[in-house]
Amino acid sequence: MVIDGHSLAFRAFYALPVDSFRTADGQHTNAIHGFISMMLNLLAKEKPTHLAVAFDISRYSFRTREYPEYKGTRGETPPEFIGQVPLLQDALHAMGITTITKEDFEADDILATLAAQGSAQDFKVLVVSGDRDTIQLIDDNVTLLYPSKQGVSELTRYDAAKVFERYGIQPHQYPEIAALVGETSDNLPGIPKVGEKTAVKWINEYGSLEEILRRADEIGGKVGESLREFKENAIRNRRLNRLIPDVDLPVGPADLERLPFDSESVKEVFGRLEFKSLLTRVLALNGEQDSTSTATKPSPSVAPVVDEVRSEPVAAAQAPRSQQLLDEELAAWLHRASETSPQGVAVELEVYATGIAVVGLATETETVSIPWSPVQADMKPLIEWFAGPTPKIFHGAKEQIKALLSLGIPLENLGFDTEIADWVLRPDSSKRELADLVKLYLNEVLPTPDPNQLVPDDSELDAGGRAWFVNRIDSAIRDRMEAATLALFLEIEIPSLTTLAAMEMRGVTVNKDKLQALSDELGIRAETAKNEAFAVIGREVNLASPKQLQEVLFDQLGMPKTRATKTGYTTDATALADLQATNPHPFLGLLLEHRDVTKLKQIVETLILAIGPDGRIHTTYGQTGTSTGRLSSANPNLQNIPIRTADGRRIREAFEVGEGFDALFTADYSQIEMRIMAHFSEDEGLIEAFISGEDLHKFVGARVFGVEPGEVTGEMRSQVKAMSYGLAYGLSAFGLARQLGIDNSAAKKLMADYFQRFGGVRDYLRNVVEQARAQGYTETLFGRRRPFPDLASPNRVFRDNAERAALNAPMQGTAADIMKIAMIGIEQDLVALGLKSQLLLQVHDELVLEVIESEREQVEKIVTDRMSHAAKLRVPLDVQIGVGANWNEAAH
Repeated sequence: MVIDGHSLAFRAFYALPVDSFRTADGQHTNAIHGFISMMLNLLAKEKPTHLAVAFDISRYSFRTREYPEYKGTRGETPPEFIGQVPLLQDALHAMGITTITKEDFEADDILATLAAQGSAQDFKVLVVSGDRDTIQLIDDNVTLLYPSKQGVSELTRYDAAKVFERYGIQPHQYPEIAALVGETSDNLPGIPKVGEKTAVKWINEYGSLEEILRRADEIGGKVGESLREFKENAIRNRRLNRLIPDVDLPVGPADLERLPFDSESVKEVFGRLEFKSLLTRVLALNGEQDSTSTATKPSPSVAPVVDEVRSEPVAAAQAPRSQQLLDEELAAWLHRASETSPQGVAVELEVYATGIAVVGLATETETVSIPWSPVQADMKPLIEWFAGPTPKIFHGAKEQIKALLSLGIPLENLGFDTEIADWVLRPDSSKRELADLVKLYLNEVLPTPDPNQLVPDDSELDAGGRAWFVNRIDSAIRDRMEAATLALFLEIEIPSLTTLAAMEMRGVTVNKDKLQALSDELGIRAETAKNEAFAVIGREVNLASPKQLQEVLFDQLGMPKTRATKTGYTTDATALADLQATNPHPFLGLLLEHRDVTKLKQIVETLILAIGPDGRIHTTYGQTGTSTGRLSSANPNLQNIPIRTADGRRIREAFEVGEGFDALFTADYSQIEMRIMAHFSEDEGLIEAFISGEDLHKFVGARVFGVEPGEVTGEMRSQVKAMSYGLAYGLSAFGLARQLGIDNSAAKKLMADYFQRFGGVRDYLRNVVEQARAQGYTETLFGRRRPFPDLASPNRVFRDNAERAALNAPMQGTAADIMKIAMIGIEQDLVALGLKSQLLLQVHDELVLEVIESEREQVEKIVTDRMSHAAKLRVPLDVQIGVGANWNEAAH
């Protein structure tokens, strides 16, 4: 089995939510998790004896030298994907799996070579790739496994018969079809007016592309003229889409035998990636059980919130057959259902790009499916019911509520969302599809259609049937919720959901011209940094190639080696920044500058692409994207815009006040986590600092260094600031020394002096981990729990990660709860008072509103009051206000 690493990793990246897979230090891991999970499924199913994964080194190869526009239309790599491939390679190496790269060639060429060699040596070869060019590799011994639209979890098996069934040609003829038609993904234009059917017809009639071109004069009509005029396109395309079957590789098929691997290496790598469930599956390949598994023996005083270890799931119960009701019959059913279902009626909207298609409703005993009519008069009973007092139960309500809002239909009395409720119970899980919850809470398998079946069975579950399962899950989750957890869910999370839906619909106005000008400038700066870097070393290299960078840094320039990896020495951003700090070099400085500017350009271009036809960006807030309760932002991510840099401020300048409004209004909590620390720790010194209203870090610095506040220098202030925030994240003396550029002994003394003056903080931080170890979870001020079973793990890496996360979880979770409470209150007040001003964004500890001048004073009073009184702490919640024509100008 040979796998296209980049192709499958990219598909895994887009198949799994990016913010649901992130380590404690912020590293995204969704592509790694999805790839390894897919590969484990393949290994279990196919049982290959020999295995390799091929990767591209970069986008550049002999093909781009010949045709620079090759793949030129592909967008920049998402910043969240960058850095995942080296970590994936580390994981594969720990598992004893060979990875292969080849300078100047693509992964497909490696697959082609190994497939050709394996076939010639009588191996049965499985090629796993999402690139259709690999169809040409299929022969009697080679089969292609190609991902479906569902992502890497569903693979279609292509042999010669399947290719003929799909395309009407033999596998070796596929690249000739592609040469004629062109390949948009590779930026290879074909023959205008020639589509797949025409190309297949010609290949079957003339036998080959060569023969078609030789007899082009025989082909009449406009399509024949086009063929003769643009035949060079087909010739070039065929030259470039031919995969090379004889690349000089360091290994052959016989060298790829799967052997037992070192379990300790796997535990170390998977511990860093925080992959607990995958670790168990991987160790099973060695015939081992994971002795570090934390499903083992939680504290006897703590019952798990949800028992994840279930018996083999049974087939799902049969949903009642859906009734098709309209008009008076529908109105009567809605009235009866509302009276007999006090907890609510389950709703499932089938929503497509074109709008709502079907509405499914369900009680415990009945289901209804209603085809949606664009004529709202036909939907009157349902529309009135949506706005009525009956509680509505959804799974994934936000997108469905937005579909209704887009039609001008408000939804009142959202009673329950099974997706959000499951997250409140299991904040560290990522499996929240309806099928996952049916399996977990009902121990059943949700009926799902065959993805390869074009015409669905009559028995396929419809919207009403899905709503019926939602109704049943609702009851099962409620039974597992303690009173405090249910109150947090109903009083904070459900109102947050409806508020976020309204904010996403509004969006924020963005000046595309400003962003484009910045993008162009960043492109020039990146090119300049690249050329200056080349001048320093006297030659051109690929700055994105770890292999070439290793050769430059450690061989040519003789710089000290960084952390060793299986492929040499790491060239990741952290390692190179440390290297530049200790051994500065012009090339390294320019390389880091090129990386920073390129990353920023990617952020800007992502924002440009996200601007809608209305001139506004409509980000999507992930309510279940973190385990602490904080919101995440995606499509685009507005939380990764730098705040304190000049370029970051220029990005924020492009976020402007919209038409019909007079200004943007921002409100930001000042030092909210430190204030929560003061409340939880009850440290008298810290409380006094906030009550006195003095500069916090000068106040703390004066106590730590034994001087008057006015004598605290900038360096002193920076040191105590780094320590104050770092302690809440488990910062060690070593980490503090590294961050401040001081030696370990000075860092230890600084921490000792700090804790001597602020003993309450020391005691709290020590006790919060011990309490979490005893209880099995941490808890916020409002009762949000986060389980930490790894605190009892014998695996030191897992245990250390859990201790660091447990330190901060109560503070970060409480800050998230406070922000949500304030946001809900502000939205409710603005609506209740009929104000035109509106809430637009929530980013970190900041809210952004759009206001009209006549309402500004009223808005400021609402926002300040709601934010400052969102929680009763031992210290005041300080709110900073700003107003301006754009986001940067409104900064405070």
